Amino acid sequence: MNGRMKILRRLCLALLLTAVCVGAWAEKLSADGLYIRYLPDGTAQVIRVTVDGGIGKEEYDALPEDFDFRVVSHDGKYGFDVGLHPFVRPAWKEAMPKKMFVMSDPHGDLDCVVSLLQANGVVGRKLEWRYGKNRLVVIGDVFDRGPDVTQIFWLLYKLEAEAEKAGGKVDFLLGNHEPMVLSNDLRYTDTKYKRLADSLGVEYASLFGADTELGRWLGTRNTIQIVGPYLFVHAGLGKVFYDLNPDIPFVNREMSRVLFLKNRVRKAFSPLHAFLYGSEGPVWYRGLVRTDAKYRPCAADTLQMILDRYRVERIIVGHTIFEDISTFYDGRVIGVNVANRKNKQECRGRAIVIEKGACYVAGDKGRIRRLF
Repeated sequence: MNGRMKILRRLCLALLLTAVCVGAWAEKLSADGLYIRYLPDGTAQVIRVTVDGGIGKEEYDALPEDFDFRVVSHDGKYGFDVGLHPFVRPAWKEAMPKKMFVMSDPHGDLDCVVSLLQANGVVGRKLEWRYGKNRLVVIGDVFDRGPDVTQIFWLLYKLEAEAEKAGGKVDFLLGNHEPMVLSNDLRYTDTKYKRLADSLGVEYASLFGADTELGRWLGTRNTIQIVGPYLFVHAGLGKVFYDLNPDIPFVNREMSRVLFLKNRVRKAFSPLHAFLYGSEGPVWYRGLVRTDAKYRPCAADTLQMILDRYRVERIIVGHTIFEDISTFYDGRVIGVNVANRKNKQECRGRAIVIEKGACYVAGDKGRIRRLF
């Protein structure tokens, strides 16, 4: 009898754990989308998650030329309208504007993005472009961790068109999490997105594939960009990059060429692509901001040769997390990623503003101090 009771208890416990897991997985989805996919027969499919957690699907023979839609944050706190617009790959090298606002690694945290942009006059109360002929640069990594990934992508997409009309610019560069997710590597992806993909019976990566509106837009984003005397890249450039001496427009094209492939396929595509998507490539290399041998730190003279080759004065990176905006090599490298858990819990976003040759650390209450 005791043996049977033990078996029954174990069975009941197993059933209880299963019910808890299923219940957790079955939690209501939060607002998300739109996901716009262009099908091979010329039709279009539109998917959204509504504010009450329902999944809505619509089919169009073709999207109207004036197609627009409302984007709402996961908690309903923010909302803005988006209209589809044509886009091309941004120029890889451009002149310095009067002002430039630079941030990185938002990782689905729309609250942080909005607080930084509003406090520094980049966007207004309705999240409309307010930065005139100036420039916003986001150095990669919208994907993963947070619940408003799609919303941030659409916000940048929208601001790009609004800035263009005003004579300004918005640049979003590829980080390491963009190719990770597009390869369906979801180790850091918020659970809501995995549930959505399972509900639709698709890979999450396919919602941003080359046959989608946001996928097409991501496929035209640069990996390296120069604005005035500043070079922007998500992680860094080191000796291997210098020795290869690749042309920056070529790097941008080749990163995009294999962006929608599985990572193992990218690396098998060619030795060049294995390097570009590897640990010493531009979206992973930490040797400009880390001195441990395992990161293969860049020697100061090599850094100077890189700066001289591309005729810039500084390299600005994201990727590696710091407690605050940090400088290296006597200010020739600036790390702007402060998106760690502690900073997020304290609502402590950070960015930099570059104006008239000076650089300032900025937060969610505006400028904090002069960096140089």
